[in-house]
Amino acid sequence: MQPRDALRTAAPEVPLAAALRSWLLHPPGPVAVTLLAVVLVARAARVAVVDAQGGMDNAFVVHAGQVWLQGGAPYADRRFLYLPSSVLFAAGQAMLPAPVLRVAAPVVCVGMVAAGWWCALRLFRVPGHSRFAVLGLLGLVLCWAPVGHLMNLGNWTVVSALALPLALLLGERGRWDAAGVVLGVSVAVKPLLLPVVVLLLLARQWRALAWMVALPLAMSVGTALIMPDPSGFFTRTLPFLLRGGDTLMRPFDCSLPAVLPRLGVPPLLAQVVALAAAAAGLVCAWRRWRRADPGPARLVETAAMLMLASYLVSRPSYEHYLVVVVPLLVAGALEAGSVTRSPWFWGALVPQVPDVAFPHLDASTRRAFKDAVTLCGLALVLAVRCARPPGPRRPAAPARKLTSQVP
Repeated sequence: MQPRDALRTAAPEVPLAAALRSWLLHPPGPVAVTLLAVVLVARAARVAVVDAQGGMDNAFVVHAGQVWLQGGAPYADRRFLYLPSSVLFAAGQAMLPAPVLRVAAPVVCVGMVAAGWWCALRLFRVPGHSRFAVLGLLGLVLCWAPVGHLMNLGNWTVVSALALPLALLLGERGRWDAAGVVLGVSVAVKPLLLPVVVLLLLARQWRALAWMVALPLAMSVGTALIMPDPSGFFTRTLPFLLRGGDTLMRPFDCSLPAVLPRLGVPPLLAQVVALAAAAAGLVCAWRRWRRADPGPARLVETAAMLMLASYLVSRPSYEHYLVVVVPLLVAGALEAGSVTRSPWFWGALVPQVPDVAFPHLDASTRRAFKDAVTLCGLALVLAVRCARPPGPRRPAAPARKLTSQVP
């Protein structure tokens, strides 16, 4: 045998997937890190230049905080759609000087998205300084429109985008009480993560559930006692939401009760379809939890399924709500059997690729149809993943017998 042939025989061939995974887990070069930093700073700077209050949606809550500080009723504005506890956080923003708020709001928004991505990575034991971490966040910001829209609007959904992966990370490490506190604070700011209550019920984490419910309840009651007309939340805000908002909100609402009537479906039938879809999603989440396989995918996929099921039926539902779910799922792309290994998962995201044109859907008033396709596609792909029966367990390798050699 020639020496060259001997060397070739001794060096085993590395599968392409394993080589790619190893490459992604290694630290990135300075060029990729610099590019990511420039993109994130540019996003925050753009919002600071365009909007003095850190985004259109952030302006609504800042205005509500200013009204309360001046002795008025925050719920006089129908577009303040949050719990009374949210007024405390809105007032905190309203007390900032305008130049500080102009810069701080978009910087915090961008920072929360990045921090949520980091927590999702650590949940799957992916190094936060890896190529996958840098390139993944860069891809989400540049190639997926909901992240950019969320940053541009300054919507408080960013709190949920950080709170959910952080809570799951704490729960996966056995710190469920701390996870309940994180979820409770998030609900106090914006009640988007309320469906995660079901996850705590499935996990039988009663103290975490108590924290999640008690914190926003106590803060809301305490704020209501010092707020003019706190009943406005029940007499104006809730009826406003149940009616589907106003002409400013409806064209962007991608929930099934909002989109199906625009396609000619009777409103009552649309509501029934939405409730049935949400109930099916709830059953799929329950089946995923019952599978009880080890690893963080069980927590992530159950929580994501619960969130997507709520988006199907709740009004309003906007495409930037998906930022709470999609990065969490993408962070597990290196795991075997991840839902992101399905091409249908990425196909559902195609309508949200920036500058991808669809006939008759480019107008802002019709964007909700593209958003609904993405929402329903993601919910369906994940539901199939959650509902499938567990695969057969591999038999344990037989123990090797120790034999003694007799000279």
